[in-house]
Amino acid sequence: MTAPDAPRRVLELRGVRKQYGSVVAVDGVDLRLDDGEFLTFLGPSGSGKTTTLMMVAGLQHPDAGTIALNGRDVVRLPAWRRDIGMVFQNYALFPHMSVRRNIAFPLEMRGTATAEADRRVAEILRLIGLPDHGGRLPRELSGGQQQRVALARALVFGPSLLLMDEPLGALDRKLREQLQLEIKRIHRERRTAVLYVTHDQEEALTMSDRIAVFNHGRIEQIGTPEDLYERPATRFVAGFVGESNFFPARVLSVAGGSCELDCPLGRVRAQMRDGVTAGAAAVLAIRPERIRLTAATGDAAGAVAEITDAIYLGNARRCVMRLAGGEACTALEPVQAADAHGLRPGGPVRLSWDSAHAIAFPAG
Repeated sequence: MTAPDAPRRVLELRGVRKQYGSVVAVDGVDLRLDDGEFLTFLGPSGSGKTTTLMMVAGLQHPDAGTIALNGRDVVRLPAWRRDIGMVFQNYALFPHMSVRRNIAFPLEMRGTATAEADRRVAEILRLIGLPDHGGRLPRELSGGQQQRVALARALVFGPSLLLMDEPLGALDRKLREQLQLEIKRIHRERRTAVLYVTHDQEEALTMSDRIAVFNHGRIEQIGTPEDLYERPATRFVAGFVGESNFFPARVLSVAGGSCELDCPLGRVRAQMRDGVTAGAAAVLAIRPERIRLTAATGDAAGAVAEITDAIYLGNARRCVMRLAGGEACTALEPVQAADAHGLRPGGPVRLSWDSAHAIAFPAG
């Protein structure tokens, strides 16, 4: 029996699969999306995220599995009957219609009374910050304004689910960042469940309640942005979400959820993931911002490296280093700390880190 305060399940996929000839695009995807939740599909091109979104939309048909919307199997239901709004990268606005007519179009198709349609359009124009733009044509708007109109059109009829396929991909970086915050604000006010697709990890981390990381048609990990960044389940997630240094290693011993490794950094204690066993090869991952650098003086513990480049990033310096064995390594140091320690190319430095931020994955 469902608890009274349990969130309403808007979308559920079970064993969804899609194959094109010999290529498996989506391979047994399971996931759920609750009412008011913002879930992002993140992954490289060809990983299956957009194909999955298209199957939810009804624009592609799965070869196997079920797709339930508000508890109802919609696999055989046409797209126009699925109570779903959708926003594309290319806006898809009608060029000959005013902003007001573009937004009102889905209401007209549903036979909404004129007075009610006018009220909803006015309300959503205020929500997207364009209350005085209803009479303009799409060509009279900026790219960011057009995308907000496309979002308004997808929301105006109150769908159960909003799908967004790389909606900010055609915009410049600064405008993308502004619209990310705008979409978050609109989502917070409307609380419509959102399924969002992007290959931009910063965008996913900024906007999402949860993120599903796709790779080769499967979900490698699904969780909150913090879960994925701080506790990646696989080497792929550690490399795709954020940046990591990877070092080849040999597992010396395991105990509980940690292990001891022999690697180019020396003997290292690390958290371990499934598949790591004593005596086997492994890969050690440490994020650049978790590595602390100090001048290499005396016999203090820690690995020693030579800085080959120090790149100024405004609030930090990216220090590129080479270890004694020739392996490359990167660290991010706040500018004040980097300058205080005299971190400059050619200088030897000592590396240290907290073992809680070192993660061992099975090799291969």
